[in-house]
Amino acid sequence: MGLFVMATVFAFNMPQASKNLSKEEKTTVKDTVTTHTNEPKSLMAQLNFADETLPAGDARVEKKMKKTLAAHYFSNLQTNKLHQKAAAWFPIIEPILAAYGIPADFKYMALVESGLHGGVSPKGAAGVWQFMPGTARTYGLKVNRSTDERNNLRKSTVAAAKYIKDLYEIFDSWTLVAAAYNVGDGSMRRAINAQNQDNYFKMKLNRETGSYVYKLISMKQIMENPVRYGYKASRSMLAANEKSDKDKNIE
Repeated sequence: MGLFVMATVFAFNMPQASKNLSKEEKTTVKDTVTTHTNEPKSLMAQLNFADETLPAGDARVEKKMKKTLAAHYFSNLQTNKLHQKAAAWFPIIEPILAAYGIPADFKYMALVESGLHGGVSPKGAAGVWQFMPGTARTYGLKVNRSTDERNNLRKSTVAAAKYIKDLYEIFDSWTLVAAAYNVGDGSMRRAINAQNQDNYFKMKLNRETGSYVYKLISMKQIMENPVRYGYKASRSMLAANEKSDKDKNIE
């Protein structure tokens, strides 16, 4: 059953020419088919994070991406909590990211970081953006015995936007920024230097960081295409997606 679902998601149907055509018509159809071969042949070719795409023709990356997408199906997570939180959080997060020049796709980081579990991590990270106390204070949040602004959505999002912007000044790649947010900028720089590689998808990283961007892309997919993955999004979330599609058409 799982293989059938995945096959349905990634299938691509090329237009078929009619058998009984004149020579001129056949030429026209042939040209049309040729044009279609330059278009994405699968969902893999359309997936991206902040407009940074997966490397084409990389079987390892494609296998890992499909596996991560499958893990986020409703049949595996059995929860609509992600869409409920997105409907509540995104109207606050989106304008703040935009104000700092951060791609909108980073809003999905909030769901990956704390959308399913929340609370304080074993390492001490807390809040929607899962800030460690030291990093939170560096970016202007109060963290003490009486106050923890990591739990304030608006203030912590401003801090996250500042942090993400600083990371981009270092790495000049949004996928590397996302990975660095997960593992730390120092560890990310050491990995880049040791491997002489700055393409996230081609790097060898620890298990959590190595799957982090794949999770972000998967989260983006189930938020933007809930029905495809077995979810029933809230009305406010569906309305937001519809508005986003209309804005893209206007542009």
